[in-house]
Amino acid sequence: MFDDRLAEVRDGLEGRYAAQWRRLREQCDWYRTQTPPTEHPSASITYFGPAAANLALAYRLTGNEGYRSEAARWISAAIGFPHWGKAHLPDHDLDAGWLLHGLSLASTWLGDDFEQAGELRAKLELQGSRLYEFAVESEGSWWSSSYWQNHNWICYTGLAAAGYTLGRTEWTDRARRNFETVIEFLPADGSDMEGVVYWRYGVPWLATYLDLLQDQEGLDWWERCRFLANTFSYRLQQCAPGFEENIDHGDCHDRRSGHSVALYRKLASAYRIGEAQWLAELVSERFFWREAYASGVKPGVMPEAYLELLWYDDSLPPVDPAKTAPLSAYFPDLGLVTARTGWDDEATMVSFKAAPGGGHQAWETSHRLDRERGWDTLSAGHHHPDSGSFVLTSRGAFLAVDEGYSNRKRAGDHNLILVDGLGYADEDRYHVYKGIPYERQARMVDVHAVDGTAHATARIAAMYPPELGVTRLDRTLVFTPGGRLVLLDRCAAESPRDWTFLLHADWPIEYGDEIALRSGSAQAWVRFHTPLTVESAVTEVEANPTSSTPGLRLTRTMHTLRATVHGSTTATLLTTIEPTSALHPTPPTARRLDLAHGFGITFDDETVLLADDEGELDPQAITTATSATPAAGEPPQRADRDGLAVRAIIQTAHRTVVL
Repeated sequence: MFDDRLAEVRDGLEGRYAAQWRRLREQCDWYRTQTPPTEHPSASITYFGPAAANLALAYRLTGNEGYRSEAARWISAAIGFPHWGKAHLPDHDLDAGWLLHGLSLASTWLGDDFEQAGELRAKLELQGSRLYEFAVESEGSWWSSSYWQNHNWICYTGLAAAGYTLGRTEWTDRARRNFETVIEFLPADGSDMEGVVYWRYGVPWLATYLDLLQDQEGLDWWERCRFLANTFSYRLQQCAPGFEENIDHGDCHDRRSGHSVALYRKLASAYRIGEAQWLAELVSERFFWREAYASGVKPGVMPEAYLELLWYDDSLPPVDPAKTAPLSAYFPDLGLVTARTGWDDEATMVSFKAAPGGGHQAWETSHRLDRERGWDTLSAGHHHPDSGSFVLTSRGAFLAVDEGYSNRKRAGDHNLILVDGLGYADEDRYHVYKGIPYERQARMVDVHAVDGTAHATARIAAMYPPELGVTRLDRTLVFTPGGRLVLLDRCAAESPRDWTFLLHADWPIEYGDEIALRSGSAQAWVRFHTPLTVESAVTEVEANPTSSTPGLRLTRTMHTLRATVHGSTTATLLTTIEPTSALHPTPPTARRLDLAHGFGITFDDETVLLADDEGELDPQAITTATSATPAAGEPPQRADRDGLAVRAIIQTAHRTVVL
């Protein structure tokens, strides 16, 4: 496979590909110091696949018999396992997919004169047959038809690689039909409901399959796959300022398992994205080894060495995203809004989201398929009950935080609103969207995300248990050019309820004359501008991130602020969060404006005005914000911009932003 590419790379090992070749040979040196188990361990064996591929590629490029004998040592161990996978779906899931792919590449690159060639092909035939038969028999359930999920992409790519190696066209045909559906059903905006960590784990397999398809069948599907064409933008906008850490919506083992140099290289080459080339180089030079050793995702980034080499295109110059990428972004399928004051380490950033389970396209398409065919296709277990929640980071630290990874997913583990102490209906389980009514959807509306500002409203009332009678729960978030947050929560129910605002932090929250979030060099003042009762709590979250390793546990402690309006059919909560330096803090300045219509917050150098339900703003407030001159005795105004109702106005010392 990739014969032309291999010849080109071989010619450039001492020149244009020298850095990538060094990565590959260092990875092969590492394998030489390890002892692969002779009996199947309780944990995952996915790492055997790329181990075989790395060593086989090094041999194919150099002819060094040492690489060939080392590959034989690892391949022999993999062949010796009666089953691929032990604790969960042996032969039928991720372990089988990873090993089929890596060992199929190794079989081709090592050649027919490899001492274990026949034995290896026989094992590929056995394991490929097992995986293929499972895919056929389980169609309509689990990964065989879960088009938006990493298990689908990994297993079918492994099956395709084995099919190409062995000439099993029924395997490659089935994989091609699957991916034809996948690229049609994935969101065109490139957003991934599984979150950044599973993005870096799963999305490289989409690129791997398209690469195999083009090499083996001459089919170029790169432009056809709009998800891949646009997904780097999603990943970039989920970088915390400074690029090293990631925003951790969805199941995220940690905040450092978000980069794939190999995938950045492929996206850069396939779609001519200079920013992806730049980020690949930044990660390679500054972040790679920290991620390699701090990451909770296995097998991690180190085994991708062979792809980093094969996918590197030196003809594309890198482009610094800080010079080209927008400071605000909106991904409508996932209802994801981001805004930041800059890309540097000291900048402030917010990420705010609300969408149906799996995102709009997955929700609509899966319900249609399931209704028409009697299938179960969504598999959105990595998507949290987090619509209306947000993450805030500033000065290199996370202030308002997400839970990360959990098996028992709850809205109360996010920065959301509880109603009578309860979160979403049918939560407290792994897949909180499984089997719930089609109508139970959250939505993001009234979105304006431009030039480092943002305004959006998450409508989430439908997500709560019907017996609570919640008729309205709208959260409006405004991010100002100065990096401040204004949150307006408007709540209503058929009978009196307790409405509890939650705010989670990594470190204990300070309560006193002012409420302060502190982490590292960052701090944020929290002020409530409506009456409520404030108390502190501790929230514990536990997860097993992989069924293939039952004994693995991730635990996390969050420090939680709980602010409650008691026993009311309606409640309005107006909250501000002002980031500042923890080392040299400036005092909070947020103050609520006394308006006849709408809501207003003024800071020392910024003012935020929000319209009421009728779209009306106090005329004097509009005058103050826009420097207009009102007529004497002017009545309340319904502000308009180009015939559309204005939802908010942000005024700074330098500009006025109408939203």
